[in-house]
Amino acid sequence: MRMTAPRTTANGAMALPQFEVQLAAPDLTPWLAGNTGVPGFTTRDSGQPGPHVALVSLVHGNEIAGAIALDRLLAGGFTPSRGRVTFGFANLAAFARFDPADPIASRYIDEDMNRIWDKDVLDGPRHSAELDRAREFRPMIETADVLFDLHSMLWPSDPLILCGGTERGRALGQRVGVPECVVSDPGHSNGRRLIDYHRFADDGVAPVSNLVEAGQHWLRDTVETMLSAIAGLLRSLDMASDTAPLLPAPALPRRSVFAEVTSVVTAKTAGFTFMQPYRGGQVIRHRNTLLAIDGPTDIRTPYDNCLLVMPSLRPSRGHTAVRLARMG
Repeated sequence: MRMTAPRTTANGAMALPQFEVQLAAPDLTPWLAGNTGVPGFTTRDSGQPGPHVALVSLVHGNEIAGAIALDRLLAGGFTPSRGRVTFGFANLAAFARFDPADPIASRYIDEDMNRIWDKDVLDGPRHSAELDRAREFRPMIETADVLFDLHSMLWPSDPLILCGGTERGRALGQRVGVPECVVSDPGHSNGRRLIDYHRFADDGVAPVSNLVEAGQHWLRDTVETMLSAIAGLLRSLDMASDTAPLLPAPALPRRSVFAEVTSVVTAKTAGFTFMQPYRGGQVIRHRNTLLAIDGPTDIRTPYDNCLLVMPSLRPSRGHTAVRLARMG
């Protein structure tokens, strides 16, 4: 994705560059009413016994690649061969504000919808646009046997699957096969993600969740990776054949790569600065390599062959700057 050079704000901080937007936001009008009693959530039922899979897009309103993928499947009439699939468009209010001239601005309305999936928060008295919407579709999440949360990334990065901290999450990600890199991680210090909701994160054998990061937000290739990941998921559950229409052909078998996050680096100052523009998926060969400076603190690799997971090259204070993972 082409980016303009970063700009300096009035207070001297480095502003985000402008990103090229190759994708047009889909027209979701046909799916806004839904058929589940929850606006924006549509279920297609095979009529045959099987799991309930929830494919959720637009947890962040500007991550439109997942919405494009689900719109294609819905418009084409996709129905699983067994079980049922629910297609969800989560943060519709933020998505309605999407503007390709300023695509970063519509990530959320009041707060990040992917940091509020704690039972105490959801059951608490506080209100926001995202909390109220999460409470609205939470009953649908409560019925899912498998949750697949569709995301993309702002900064350059290889696609990956985040499987949370459970063995069943890891097993699912490795069966999906696309993307082939599966990363186990504990989430963020400033709130629980949808895949960390207690049903999916608690000890047990079911249900299970994965989060796919299919590429940079507004690239055409990201949509194709998203569709391939969805196809891999459904085929791994015997809910679609290799020749199912609307789904990409099965990917050539590749060796799954697994990594476990050992450190989540959170920016403690507004001056957090990486030493170079690292790419997600980059492996730093040597232990103790200086990655970044956060005020008076050096951020260094804790071991050889350290995988950088989704570095955010302009992190805000209190937000995740990078996750460091050990290859396994």
